[in-house]
Amino acid sequence: MIGAAWRYSGLSGRLSARIRAELQEQMVLILHPSPWRLRWLGLFTLVGHPLFGWIWGHWLPQPYEHPGLRAVMGALGLLLISESIANDPSSKLSARVFTLVTWLQLPLFFSWMYLCNSGNTVWLASFCAMLLIYYHLTDWRVATLGSVTGVLLAGTLFHLFGPTVAPMDPQQWTINAVVITFCWSSALLLGLSSANLRREHLQYTLTTMGIMAHELRTPLATISLIGDALRNENQAGREADGAQRLDQLVVRLHGLVRNMNQQIDTQIANASLLRLPMHRETVSAAALLRNVVKDYPYRNSRERESVTLVLRKDFSFESSYRLFAQVINNLLKNAFRSLAAVSSAPKPGDLRIEVGVLNGAGRIVVTDQGVGIPPELQARIFEPFFSTDHGTGHGLGLAFCQQVVQGAGGTIRVKSEPGRGAVFIIELAPVHEGLFRP
Repeated sequence: MIGAAWRYSGLSGRLSARIRAELQEQMVLILHPSPWRLRWLGLFTLVGHPLFGWIWGHWLPQPYEHPGLRAVMGALGLLLISESIANDPSSKLSARVFTLVTWLQLPLFFSWMYLCNSGNTVWLASFCAMLLIYYHLTDWRVATLGSVTGVLLAGTLFHLFGPTVAPMDPQQWTINAVVITFCWSSALLLGLSSANLRREHLQYTLTTMGIMAHELRTPLATISLIGDALRNENQAGREADGAQRLDQLVVRLHGLVRNMNQQIDTQIANASLLRLPMHRETVSAAALLRNVVKDYPYRNSRERESVTLVLRKDFSFESSYRLFAQVINNLLKNAFRSLAAVSSAPKPGDLRIEVGVLNGAGRIVVTDQGVGIPPELQARIFEPFFSTDHGTGHGLGLAFCQQVVQGAGGTIRVKSEPGRGAVFIIELAPVHEGLFRP
């Protein structure tokens, strides 16, 4: 008995830990979003409600059926089919409309019909099917909250405005309660399992990215050795002009290696998005920014000259130096990409980095004079896999930045107007601040 109790306690603890981990994950309001998925759901809603209204009203009559209510539920499908919703299923508007439509036509409507038909066999089966469908369409937390609120609201409306129906006898009520409880718990476990599989799939994908990035280091090391060999040959004595050209090639080769290593570091850091290490140390903002700006792999002298570093007041904060350096690198890379999209070549001051303290909070501000970010996209740029650069962006850089900054107890936000550049503001709680000394 004691062993069984310990095993049960361990299983319960692991299950509780899994549920806590799931609760911390970002909610996905539309599972597997795609324009055609939304359109098919909208079409099924538009056609399905009138069809089943005819089946239960005329072909296989049930005690209660309401054509007007069926028409309203079916009309909700038009919202999912509309271009503003279906064409961009990952937008906040689409998610909110989808959440509202599914809540109205699934838990609220099916609970109402179940009560109005005295929980008969048809609507017991329909209610159970609704639960499974609901948990398949949206995040399990949304489905759980929606199911509870839908049942409670439908019960209240039935008590106030519902038709007079024969109450369920105790045996039927007990049977229905057991069947619904089994179905609901099954739907919940399937929802938890689905969320876990999605998270593991993302972790495997990001881990693979990290492995691939590590593998690239071997040929890069070989290239670097070749560059050293060429430099040694050059120093051994060659024709003056040829030696100079060879030395230039070596410099370019080493610059290429540094640039590729920088990109690899970026990919490795992004691949650790879901499992960032918790190592913390005291980091000087001024020293960090100096080193990052000095060591950044600029593509040309114009990029290097376009950066202006303004150190108004130094402060220290608790974080990982390596991870926070990658945050600044990501912001610089995005800023240079934005500047490259502008027709004119970058000039001094086009990328400005400021370090200071304002109202007791340490601030790092990265400002560029690039193309800017449209207002409708600014709320989403920190989401994983969302990128405004559909050509080369993977959508992990800013999500990584946000997670590292939040892990340091800070915030990161953006202010931007199209055509007027962007300003990324990082605010941190300083553990020490002092005047900047050159």
